[in-house]
Amino acid sequence: MHIERVTCVDDDLVAAVAKLIPQLNPRSPVPTRDYLAAMVASPGTHLLLARDPDIVGTLTLTVFRTLVGVQARINTVVVDAVARGRGIGEALTREAIRIARNAQARRITLSSRGERAAANRMYVRIGFELAITNSYQMWL
Repeated sequence: MHIERVTCVDDDLVAAVAKLIPQLNPRSPVPTRDYLAAMVASPGTHLLLARDPDIVGTLTLTVFRTLVGVQARINTVVVDAVARGRGIGEALTREAIRIARNAQARRITLSSRGERAAANRMYVRIGFELAITNSYQMWL
């Protein structure tokens, strides 16, 4: 298994994302090829893939500037159900941490639903702390 950053969109990526996103949330729209291309072209966005040898997981890392410094956020971590329990999510997350450190981010944040027990244990095990905060969202 190896981790790589996506630099171009191909049929394999489009198909893998179409398979993986419903495993994360069946109600989420599957990104189109054009959407993926725009995402990959965005300088602050890092789409990471885990291959073994096919694509078995993804993670999106965004790195951005704020008034208090560079911040990073992990989003959309999904590992194919048939490949879970093999350290793929951890490998993706560790690569995201490495990229954030190299970008001199002060902090990296993520959120994970409570029912994702294995993922939540992994995040704590590799050094994330549960933040005591209110999390808000507005659907547009």
